[in-house]
Amino acid sequence: MGLTGMFLSAISMAAGAIMYWAITYQGHGFRLSTIGVILMVVGGAGFVVSAVVFGVSRGAVGSSRHSLDRQVVDPQGRTSSVHEQTK
Repeated sequence: MGLTGMFLSAISMAAGAIMYWAITYQGHGFRLSTIGVILMVVGGAGFVVSAVVFGVSRGAVGSSRHSLDRQVVDPQGRTSSVHEQTK
C-alpha cells in the first residue's frame, strides 16, 4: 500500500468525480453517476487507509537509536558476541 495505494485511490476518486459530474449519459439499468459516487467513496476510504499504513510504516523522523552486533576475541582466543545499543 503506501504511496501506490494513495495514488490509485486518488485516480479512483478523480474517475468517480468525472463520472458523477461530467457525464450526462444514463444507460438502461444503471446510472454512471451512481458508479461515480461509489468510486469516490471507495477511493476516499482507500486513500485514508493507505495514508495511515504509510505513516505507520515509516519510522520516527530523526530517530537516534543505533545498535551494533560484533564478535570479540580475547587474548586467549575465546570469542564472545557483544550487542551494543546507543541512544
